[in-house]
Amino acid sequence: MSIPKAVSVGLAGNELSKVITGTSDVSAGRTAVATGSGALIGGAAAGALTVGAAAVGIAAAPITVPLAVAGGAVAFIASLFD
Repeated sequence: MSIPKAVSVGLAGNELSKVITGTSDVSAGRTAVATGSGALIGGAAAGALTVGAAAVGIAAAPITVPLAVAGGAVAFIASLFD
């Protein structure tokens, strides 16, 4: 996991929450959607990494979990300041 990848995943989750909720206003509901979206995108992005890692024999779990958690955390924070 890299910090720039986690930030981009989290910001994508925040932008997705605006589309899903139809508003960019700060609210608990949009923050929850942003956090879930960031974690989901992070998991999906890490899934692509784990396929490549498995192909070369690298353990997958250490990549998947941190990126999903970091993506959710960045989305959570970003949703509070829009």
